[in-house]
Amino acid sequence: MNKILIIIDMLNDFVHEKGALNFEFARFIVPFIKERIEAHIADNNTIIFLCDAHDDGDKEFERFPKHAIKKTWGAGIVKELVDAVAGYCSLETIPKTRYSGFYGTNLGTQLADLAPDKVEVAGVCTSICCLMTIAGLANRNYDTTIHKNCVADFNQKAHNFSLEHMKNIFGTAII
Repeated sequence: MNKILIIIDMLNDFVHEKGALNFEFARFIVPFIKERIEAHIADNNTIIFLCDAHDDGDKEFERFPKHAIKKTWGAGIVKELVDAVAGYCSLETIPKTRYSGFYGTNLGTQLADLAPDKVEVAGVCTSICCLMTIAGLANRNYDTTIHKNCVADFNQKAHNFSLEHMKNIFGTAII
């Protein structure tokens, strides 16, 4: 079976305590995502990191504080996850400037080329980028999975609603 793990926005600005938009729950999921990386490596699956990569004057900064500006420390993937893939493969990253991993990226083309049977999603924020990317996957008829301990949100109510929404509307398996 051909599986892919997509890890969304596990960046210093969201996860590290000194990040611009950090929140505590994001730090809690790092070890669990590391375990999922190890499981996917053992199965020789593809791992893709979707990463916010904003220009300094991005329109999104009208709604959120400046974060994940291209080529800055804040836009870097947290060290624990970079280390987890080291030696297995080159770090496959797809920069994005909006909530969905499909908007303005080559994710759709890459998935079409890889033709996965299942796509697992992990990362932050459950109610924003994870939800929008799962919607894009569902719209393209991909079978999706999320491990609850591998996603986090700064708003627990939105997190819980989004997991239920992904399960009930998009058919995502929530484990």
